[in-house]
Amino acid sequence: MQQTIKILVTGGTFDKEYDELHGKLYFKNTHLPEMLDLGRNHISVEIRNLMMVDSLDLTDEDRELIYKYCQKSSEDRIIITHGTDTMEVTAKYLGEKIKDKTIVLTGAMIPYAFGSSDGLFNLGSAIAFVQTLPHGVYIAMNGRYFHWDNVHKNRSLGRFEEIR
Repeated sequence: MQQTIKILVTGGTFDKEYDELHGKLYFKNTHLPEMLDLGRNHISVEIRNLMMVDSLDLTDEDRELIYKYCQKSSEDRIIITHGTDTMEVTAKYLGEKIKDKTIVLTGAMIPYAFGSSDGLFNLGSAIAFVQTLPHGVYIAMNGRYFHWDNVHKNRSLGRFEEIR
């Protein structure tokens, strides 16, 4: 029997829209259902929208809320959509506390709504990784996965890399 994967939505570039009148990015609704349909997903998922926040605006209280949802989830395979700017901070927060679940954080450098986003590929990778990796907390970006305590965002290259 196939196990359901919990997907927790926190916002980030994945779900940003462009306001043409004001030239700004903003949040409306999550694109996850559409992305899963487009990717022809056949894995059982349950999506829970926790918040729609730019990761630069995430607080420790927000991270605690994410942690509590992970802890109380009956699923032990969890994907978290998250902004890339502080993804490793949240991964560390969860990695230090959760040992009995497989949690994969993923996001996008370009909003899904732009049509040229890396988000669909990253989501697909996260779905594969969450099913195959042992318990722990990971970041999945650009076809790679990284353990929570061995990753950083290289801002000059626009990608995630191992620290050592």
